[in-house]
Amino acid sequence: MTELSLPEDPALAAAVLEIESHIAGEGWDQPARLYALVDTARIVAQEPALAAQMGLDAAAEEGSFTPVEQDALPDQALEVTLESIAWPPEVTGCAAVVERLVLPPEVDAEIPDDPAAAEEFAREHPLRQEVRIVAGATRAGATYCALRLRAHDDDQSVVDGTELVPGLLELLRSTLEVDA
Repeated sequence: MTELSLPEDPALAAAVLEIESHIAGEGWDQPARLYALVDTARIVAQEPALAAQMGLDAAAEEGSFTPVEQDALPDQALEVTLESIAWPPEVTGCAAVVERLVLPPEVDAEIPDDPAAAEEFAREHPLRQEVRIVAGATRAGATYCALRLRAHDDDQSVVDGTELVPGLLELLRSTLEVDA
């Protein structure tokens, strides 16, 4: 029997799935995006006018995150951008959205070592799949991901779980670490 991977932080899972649903409504070929995840209770308490505009109230504040999209990212790989980001203490977590090409494991040995050649190989390979990844992490260490394949672009086909994209999740976690 397969064990279900339940989210350790349901608020994070809900925020990641909310972001995925929002981005899906905008279609494919979108740039990478970055979100701060702010404790909704904090927004309601500290910014009541903003909370009212957003439709947030005392009932909505309990145990939830509000995703706050950040300004457009620099024209470089998301992974490079994440290496230079540190969030202020008010940010409880963060989430990133990125589209990538993936190949089946059976072609791994054929992928060139050179990054530019590997990218071209993936772009031209007949078995490539386009995937949209939404990954999130919190300061408490919880993670959650949602993946949507372009070939199966419907809400019922979204795959979600806690550790689906470990490399990206580690980068997100590192942006939340406070230096001693």
